[in-house]
Amino acid sequence: MKKTTMTLLTALSFAFAGQAVAASCEGYGPQTPRDIDNLLGENKRVFSKAPASEHMNLCNIHFHKNAEHKAKDFSVFAGDSKYGGYQCNATSTLTAAELKAPKGKVCKNVKPGDTIEVHWVHSSCDVTPGKGLGSCLSDKCANPQLRVETQVFMVVNDENALDFNDLDYDGNMVNGYHQAKHIPNTTGKPVEFLGSTTGPSYTEQQCSPLQVTWSVRPACAKIDINSLATWCESNEFEEDHAHGVRQLVTDPKLLSPIN
Repeated sequence: MKKTTMTLLTALSFAFAGQAVAASCEGYGPQTPRDIDNLLGENKRVFSKAPASEHMNLCNIHFHKNAEHKAKDFSVFAGDSKYGGYQCNATSTLTAAELKAPKGKVCKNVKPGDTIEVHWVHSSCDVTPGKGLGSCLSDKCANPQLRVETQVFMVVNDENALDFNDLDYDGNMVNGYHQAKHIPNTTGKPVEFLGSTTGPSYTEQQCSPLQVTWSVRPACAKIDINSLATWCESNEFEEDHAHGVRQLVTDPKLLSPIN
């Protein structure tokens, strides 16, 4: 594998696995996650927005416990731990039936009433979806454009809620591109901005070097925990648990302006 490809692959793998790759944020591009209702940003580094996701290849699906981003609809602070971030405001209105625990552990650490943030990662490279963010590049495409479609969910025990398997890949091709079977489109217009990769190792002092275009939907939706359990038991991405979150980036110098 070429050196440039190995360098980016290493960075991508570190970003996803939560390993630190930077000692200081000075000179880095805009960072993620952020409060998507705050449009201000002073970061001077600019890069082109990635194409629309339907013109890119889906390369990975994974999720985080609690929302990494913050918005009016998910603004209940969950703390500073690995599984910190934010919870959906409507969590307090869930019924006893929705909060009933299923048998056994789900995705190792997910329970009814939890909030999760799902990331559908897309790449400009000619790649096939797979494990980790390393699946988003190849020997022939060492510097891809990346886009992450994002949806925050409340996890409920309700078969009438969204089925996570309907949001999976399962070999779906549309116009020659690998695509998710469905991404929610009734939770508000996605807020689009320039940012970085996320993960619990990154902070305002240790930044991600990678450039990512984000599309974050502003409203929560409900997802059935039983379907999530089924997905974690078997999927193309070898995902079986919720990842930790990066705490919210608030320094304007580390944020891009949202137009």
